Amino acid sequence: MSVREVNFDGLVGPTHNYSGLAHGNVASMSHEGLVSNPKEGALQGLAKMKSLLDAGFAQGVLPPQQRPDLGALRALGFSGSNAEVLTRAAKEAPQILRAVCSASSMWTANAGTVTPSVDAPDGRVHFTPANLQSSFHRYLEPETTGRVLAAIFRDETRFAHHPVLPATPAFSDEGAANHTRLCGEHGEPGVHLFVYGRQAFGGKREPKRFPARQTLEASQAIVRQHGLVEAQVVFAQQHPDAIDAGVFHNDVIAVGNGPVLLYHEMAFLDEQKTLDELRRKMAAPLIPVRVPVEAVSLDDAVASYLFNSQLLSKPDGSMALVVPGECQENEDVWRTIQDLLLAGPNPISEVLVKDVKQSMRNGGGPACLRLRVALSNAERDALSGRVLLDEALYGELTAWVERHYRDRLAPEDLADPQLAEETLTALDELTRILQIGSVYPFQLV
Repeated sequence: MSVREVNFDGLVGPTHNYSGLAHGNVASMSHEGLVSNPKEGALQGLAKMKSLLDAGFAQGVLPPQQRPDLGALRALGFSGSNAEVLTRAAKEAPQILRAVCSASSMWTANAGTVTPSVDAPDGRVHFTPANLQSSFHRYLEPETTGRVLAAIFRDETRFAHHPVLPATPAFSDEGAANHTRLCGEHGEPGVHLFVYGRQAFGGKREPKRFPARQTLEASQAIVRQHGLVEAQVVFAQQHPDAIDAGVFHNDVIAVGNGPVLLYHEMAFLDEQKTLDELRRKMAAPLIPVRVPVEAVSLDDAVASYLFNSQLLSKPDGSMALVVPGECQENEDVWRTIQDLLLAGPNPISEVLVKDVKQSMRNGGGPACLRLRVALSNAERDALSGRVLLDEALYGELTAWVERHYRDRLAPEDLADPQLAEETLTALDELTRILQIGSVYPFQLV
């Protein structure tokens, strides 16, 4: 069975803005109030997808969410016409308006957790949308995310969809941003590394400055949903000091692919125990690539997003590391890439630098923008819709962005009822381009 990993990138939405909503995300907080460029952001994301497609990697596309979420505003007591709802929200609760306009669904690493069929007891690919309950603007996403995933991965003989975990602090789930699958080849059985920030029941060491978003209990629940067993999973606590430095997800401090785990010295609270468990459970030899704090400080790791890079398997068995341009601009990080990663005893043979600045200013690098799904040939053939990128789809999506997106969006523009109309028109057309049917609330009424 030929299994290939497909990276499903989220399209940057028309309401992409800098509202500083993500507490603990240093980039998001530091760029609050700046004027954004949604068109540039969407084109940067598409350019990254196209370049990886041209390099021979399988690339998929996921649509953005409906924003502003007028239904959420109405549920919170704002009434009247759409224009009246937006005007009143802007006057009485501007932070809520900013939240319901967030384009955060572009970071599809948080869309959910995926178990490939080779690891599942029923031989199907399993999906659980993340509840994202730790922040209001992301809590609004799971319902539509579930519809989108079910529309694309529709064949029930090959794909299984699980309910979102209870949206309570005890089961706080941030999706694949805290989950890494390690294996020999993508089609071989793997070991699932679940990284949590705190335990809801009985935890001891927690961060002091910023909240820990993922709980152990949430990760354990997903393991049960997907039918994984103890021999297939490793649970590791993220280092609290890393969270307090702005490492709000594990994928900001570690990235894995195949047998390679690239991680910072401060990634895990118990580094040696984590490595020992992985070595004991993996069928293939683990290849740890450790970056010491002397080479890259926690602050530089967060600023450059070195570990929020994509690590991708090439046909010759080597790997490419896809990094944001900020890595090249940081002297210590760039030196580490050249001297430790490329020159070290590991499969990383190439570094690809991508410009995703519009996303980076909100705290999302190349790895945040994609959900990894390992699929067999038959499973790829069973996908519904037109979501696997090719030359024609890239051209249509680029033209779609050029038609519908603004090149300037300030926080005060979010109350513009015309922006809401523009977004609905754009999304309605997008569902036809992607051939995924009706997935948005305005299409279901």
